[in-house]
Parts: sequence; C-alpha cells; structure tokens
Amino acid sequence: MGAYTFSIVDIKCFKMNDTLESWVKMGSYFKFNDNNIFLIDKGKGDCLLIFHGYPYNSYDFKDLLPKLCKHFRVLIPDMLGMGFSDKPSCYHYSFEDHVEMYRCLLQHLKIAEVHVMAHDLGNSVVQEFLAQYEENQELYRIKSIAFLNGGLFTDVYQPRLLQILLSQSPPFIGKVLSRLISKRSIEKATRSVFGKNTQPSEQLLNDFWKILNYNKGKLLTWKIGRLVFDKKRYQHRWIKAMQKTKIPMCFINGPADPNSGIHMVKRYIQLIPNADVRLMADDIGHWPQIEAPDEVYKYYWYFINADNINSVFEK
Repeated sequence: MGAYTFSIVDIKCFKMNDTLESWVKMGSYFKFNDNNIFLIDKGKGDCLLIFHGYPYNSYDFKDLLPKLCKHFRVLIPDMLGMGFSDKPSCYHYSFEDHVEMYRCLLQHLKIAEVHVMAHDLGNSVVQEFLAQYEENQELYRIKSIAFLNGGLFTDVYQPRLLQILLSQSPPFIGKVLSRLISKRSIEKATRSVFGKNTQPSEQLLNDFWKILNYNKGKLLTWKIGRLVFDKKRYQHRWIKAMQKTKIPMCFINGPADPNSGIHMVKRYIQLIPNADVRLMADDIGHWPQIEAPDEVYKYYWYFINADNINSVFEK
C-alpha cells in the first residue's frame, strides 16, 4: 500500500470551459500506491461514497451533487486510470485494486459508516466491494447501496460495438484502436446510450472528450475497458453476495439504455430477493444522473426514507 496523504489540486493545464474548471478546482488529491487520485469531497452529514463509470469520471455526477450535498458528505474519487486521477500505462487494473483504493480512502478519513451509489463500471466495483464486505473483511459498515444503470449481470449486458473492438480484440489491436479512435466515434458511442429526448449537449460531449484525453487517458481505453468483460469470472460470487446481504439495495434504472436498461431490470428482479427497482421514464437512457438528475434524486429520496435507513432528508 502507498501513503494516503492529501494535497491541493494541481491539474495539468489544458483548455477547459468554466464548468469543467470549477469542477477541477473543487477537488483535491490523495496518494494511492504512489499515484495521485482526484477526489471531490463536499457537503456534510452521513457519508455517501459514489463509484463512477467508464470511460469518464466523477464529473458524471455534477448535476446530482448539489442536491446530495444538502444531506450528505459526498465523496467521489476518480478511479485510477480515469478522469483526473493518474493514468499509469504499466499497471494491473482490477476490481480488487479499485476496491482497495476506496477502502484506503475511508480508512484515511476515518469513516466507519457509508452509503453507496454506483453507476456503470462502478456497479461492478461495488459488487466486489459488497462481496468482500459479506466475507467479513471490512471494518466499516455499508448502510445502503443504490445502483444506477450498469452491467450488474453479464448474461444480459449488451456492449456497444466500440467497446467490443477496443476491449475484446488482442491487446496490440486494442492499443492501436485506442490511439486512432476519433472524437466523432466517441461522441457517437456516447450518444447511442442516451435517451432520444435527453441527448448530451455539445458542451458536455466536449467536456467528456477533454476528460478522456487528460494525461493521455484515451490511450488506456482498451485496457480499462477489459474490466467490462473480465467480470464474467466474478459473477457467481457477486450475485451470491447480493442475494445474501441484508444491506438495503435499490436499482434506479433508465429503461431506454441499450446496454443495461429494462432487460437488466428484469434480470435484477429475477435474481435479487425482494428486489427494489425504481424505474425512470421510458425515454431515459444510460446516464440517468445526467439525463434526469431531479428524478434520480427523488427516487433516491424515496429509497432512503422507505427503508428507514436514516432520517437525513427533510420531510
């Protein structure tokens, strides 16, 4: 393990608009295995730890964060290899390593209880986080888990063609494709999983492109993306943990998501006892926290209060 010290943000200069620059200035860094991890730490109250998705970062939650911060201390680190965290090319990226980063963050901040929210690849990291918790390896308490759209179950997950080309081809091909992939291709792939009536703005797509390219991150898309397909070997253990746990869980889902929409909801209901599903409007896609942040907040409010987890919300 590395040292877990915090420092003031010193983002390498590149052109940003005011929104992206403000996000960066809110953050700080801590060290994990000699790498800098970018962290948003905002708000007061019970701790809510957020696990972002692939291929972007904590910025996915920029519209939801102000609402959550009214009641929570929200922690959103950028996972190693993504966003504004370091992106070492010669590094073994794994679910276990990502979990270790989150665990070390909680340990450093002396946080003993935590609510969890996850999206996309973050769902899989949380599944490993939960599995380790159920195996009595943890000293902290997970109070609740809210999943947003993501590939919880590999048998019904439907990856986009670009994901397959980058991450299921031989490594040397993945490396070449990562280098050659264009902004237009990334934008097309991103748009394809948004709802038809909630398409991302040009500004957001430009921000995503800048985030992806920060510190040559685009060159790692093939390597990070392999985790999407590597999770097949974890499925039995992860599903068992989800079925066994007494931690309140819910699945807030945008059904129009071609990757993990209504078909993922159906499998969740089949596999998870007393499944708590909060289904959004029919036209909401893969990024509900961007496409409909008010609705996500509302459903999360219902989840927290219905399960009497904590009276953190104003009645």
